[in-house]
This record gives sequence, C-alpha cells and structure tokens, in this order.
Amino acid sequence: MKKFNKKILVIDIGGSNVKILATGQPERIKIPSGADFTPEQMIPLVREHAANWKYDVITIGFPGVVKHNKIVNEPVNMGSGWAGFDFQEAFGCPLKIINDAAMQALGSFEGKKLLFLGLGTGLGTAMVLNKTIIPIEGGHLPYKKTTFESYIGKPYLFKNGQKRWEKHVHKAVEIFSDAFQPEDIVLGGGNSKLLNEVPEGCRLGTNQNAFKGGFRIWEEDFFI
Repeated sequence: MKKFNKKILVIDIGGSNVKILATGQPERIKIPSGADFTPEQMIPLVREHAANWKYDVITIGFPGVVKHNKIVNEPVNMGSGWAGFDFQEAFGCPLKIINDAAMQALGSFEGKKLLFLGLGTGLGTAMVLNKTIIPIEGGHLPYKKTTFESYIGKPYLFKNGQKRWEKHVHKAVEIFSDAFQPEDIVLGGGNSKLLNEVPEGCRLGTNQNAFKGGFRIWEEDFFI
C-alpha cells in the first residue's frame, strides 16, 4: 500500500440517497436524492453536511458510465445535468469519479477475480481483476422482455414481490457467472439483505464497502 496522508471525502450517489463519509469520521451521513435530483442540488447539500469535516480530496461513486474522470451519460433514476458536469471546479479540490458499482467492487476486493452485482435502485455491475477495476453496464443487457435491471431493480421488487424478484437475482447470478467466470462473487446494494437464500458461490457485501472503495482508490495502486 502506498503512503497517502491526505483526508478523503467519499460521496456515494444513489437513486434514493446520497451517502457521504470522510476519513476519520465515525458515521456516514445520508442525504435524500430522488428521480429529479441534479448535481446543482447535490453540491450545496454535500457542502452543508460535510461542513465540519476536513478533507483534501474527493471520491464520487456515480450510478452511470464514467470515463476519464467525467460522467458521460445521464442516470436512469435521477434528474439531468450530470453528464459533463465539472465537479472538480464545483468542489475546488482534486477529485476522482468512478462508477458506483465499481467503487463497491473495489471495497469488496480480496485478491481473487471478483464479480460484483449491486442490488439497489437499479442493477450495478463491475469486476476487479489484477489491480484493474472494470465497470460493466450489465444491468442494461437484454434479459427476457427488456433488461436485467428491469427485473432486478427496486421498481420490479416493489411491484412483483420479493419471491419473484429473488428468482431473477439467482438467474442473473447464474448468467453473469457463466459469462465472466469469476473466482469471487459479491452481492451488494441496499436490497441484497432481502435475499432469503444467498446464491451458491456468492457472499453478501456490507454497507461500508462503497466507502472502503472510495478511500482505497487513493490509498492503493488500482487502474480504472
């Protein structure tokens, strides 16, 4: 592990909440987001809630495609204005942006070829292999009548119930496992705790893995 002495603020953006935590702080803070949430709304809220925290650099986990430290498309489950938004200028400090599933995957990584599936508002997917973080837009791949996300995201769960939702989670694990041949599979996201049976070969992530990944991306040498 390389020596990194600066304090880090991690911002984990989700369709229901934005969660923040800084180096040395005991508890994360949750800020409600929602279907119309924009970056212009988020910036002052994060500044307000983190006003008493010291931080030198920031990691942002975002539920969408990120390339070269920029968000390149609008999120499915929030408002507009995210693509191309200059967060580094807005916050005024060095900043790294990474796909939120990739950030959780990094926090879950224990050395083996890892597949991460995030069961949240949508479906986040990522891999970590040989110190390289690989975001995957697997939730938008075709599945049954639409996409994986349509059957595993929160709207389907609420509309069709836990039993039918869990059946599709198990099927998704089977398909992604066959495709990517991981050595380790982590099921994270807020809805992973609703599983009655953890699929064979999988382990559950924890709420802290996203923040662990957000710190780790500065503290260790990983390729994005």
